[in-house]
Amino acid sequence: MCGIVGIVGTRPVASRLVEALKRLEYRGYDSAGIATLVGGRIERRRAEGKLVNLETRLAEDPVDGTIGIGHTRWATHGRPSETNAHPHATGRVAIVHNGIIENFRELRRELEGLGHVFATETDSEIVAHLVTHYLDRQMAPREASAAALKRLEGAFALAFLFTGEEDLLVVARRGSPLAIGFGDGEMYVGSDALAIGSWTDKICYLDEGDRAVIARSGVEIYDAADRSVARPVKPIAGKPNAPRIAIVVGGLGIGACHVPTLTPPPPNGHR
Repeated sequence: MCGIVGIVGTRPVASRLVEALKRLEYRGYDSAGIATLVGGRIERRRAEGKLVNLETRLAEDPVDGTIGIGHTRWATHGRPSETNAHPHATGRVAIVHNGIIENFRELRRELEGLGHVFATETDSEIVAHLVTHYLDRQMAPREASAAALKRLEGAFALAFLFTGEEDLLVVARRGSPLAIGFGDGEMYVGSDALAIGSWTDKICYLDEGDRAVIARSGVEIYDAADRSVARPVKPIAGKPNAPRIAIVVGGLGIGACHVPTLTPPPPNGHR
């Protein structure tokens, strides 16, 4: 069972991503990795085996960045190896994935026919290439990830990190849980509350079919029908005094995930 973590932060995230992955070790895994943005470019560090191997890799080849995603993988498609370890990436997007993409073979053939070259044996890599396909068609990151999600069949949780987008993660849930945590000028995502509980005392869980657009200032959540929705914010167990966050919809305060006013992408399709 794979584990996912993510941070949209204000200070370096690499060591904190590894810290969160350690709290997901109970799920079992055979490789691990992280991706951040450095100068707007995706930088990955991955390793086969236990997290200590990833820590060694990071000690030898450190990586900065205030936004990032991390993953522990339990191999299903493709043998355990650094190549097959997440995050998977193209030049435009990095992804982490928990679950199974049931129609990955058909999508892979389609994308190969369009000139995409794959580096791994996994079902997960096709997600990065599918999003890239839509980005190459001048879709903005939010639009490209939404379009890709509509093509996927299976049960999964996903997180997307985009080149040049220092204040944006997109995540989605279909069958595999995802929790979103609220910090002081930072936002977090994890496969469960345990992964992010040391940084926040309030979380919301995505419902089945939800996708979320996360920035440092908050989160926008959309359901399977692409409607903007609110999900309850709850205190993490053991932190009962955590305040609820209010969302304002049409002037009404509702106890739910905070949905800020995020700048929409300009007409040319670039965020």
